[in-house]
Amino acid sequence: MISNAPKAGAGRYLSLAEREEIMILWAQEVPKAEIARRLGRDRSTVGRELDRNSTAAGYRASTAQHTAEERAKRPKPAKLAVDPVLRARVQQDLRAKWSPEQITARLVRDFPDQPRMHVSHETIYQAIYVQGRGALRRELAQCLRTGRAIRKPQRTSDGRRARQGKIAGMVPISERPADAADRAIPGHWEGDLIMGKDNRSAIGTLVERTTRFCLLLHLPGGKDAATVADEMIKTILRLPAELRRSLAWDQGTEMAQHAQITLATDLDIYFCDPHSPWQRGSNENTNGLLRQYFPKGTDLAQHSPEDLARVAAELNGRPRKTLNWDTPAERLNKLLS
Repeated sequence: MISNAPKAGAGRYLSLAEREEIMILWAQEVPKAEIARRLGRDRSTVGRELDRNSTAAGYRASTAQHTAEERAKRPKPAKLAVDPVLRARVQQDLRAKWSPEQITARLVRDFPDQPRMHVSHETIYQAIYVQGRGALRRELAQCLRTGRAIRKPQRTSDGRRARQGKIAGMVPISERPADAADRAIPGHWEGDLIMGKDNRSAIGTLVERTTRFCLLLHLPGGKDAATVADEMIKTILRLPAELRRSLAWDQGTEMAQHAQITLATDLDIYFCDPHSPWQRGSNENTNGLLRQYFPKGTDLAQHSPEDLARVAAELNGRPRKTLNWDTPAERLNKLLS
């Protein structure tokens, strides 16, 4: 008997040496269970090997090895191509602009005992960019949130213009409460504007630091300080008092009426240092996601409050790696329940 037989679970596929031992023992009429025990393999592995690779002449190790090698060379059908239920779920999540990594993580969470519903993010990318052909590739590529047909490497880019202005009574971000820095206590927000074509239109963005929950400000009348203050007050007052602790903003003149906002909402406002977008990291990240819906160079005033509510709901319904694959909405609901 071969002395270097693998231990149980060692190696996914049978080796030629193992097949030779199976051939010898099977010819000696040793039961399958005993062959499996001697090889350190599962009984089903040995049974499947004998069933699949035996011929009319019996089981031959060399023939079985050749058959297995040829079978391994055949292209396997893409998992998403053969499982309509899994494909439908992936398409649904891609349409909601989830990334393949987000989809993978939530499938494991939502179907912990159903391996057939598990797929790696690389498999999703492969189905779109490599394996996918014809209708399957088009379906998935159309759903992928980048909208690209060719996969591009990730890169970091910030082409935004820094907005500065002299604002009376500014309180620097260095004086913001320490509990805002570690995100331990909810109610601390980061805010900004995303600009439309020729800087003539804008949408206000607010992101809660603990949950990454976002709110969008509808500003069809412009981005002057009075308009921004009115919309900010209206939006902030919808929040419970425990979620109105502080707001970090850059030094744009649109926040010239920050004192009025604080007076109306009890929300303390702190101003970031010039050219320091990292001081509003969550907001910067969210603004990048929002550009999927509101591309640069377009008129942002054309979007209705309902449009903004729909986009915010989609973003708040996306699982986030930083939240251990919870969604911002789920995290916020946990805090409020």
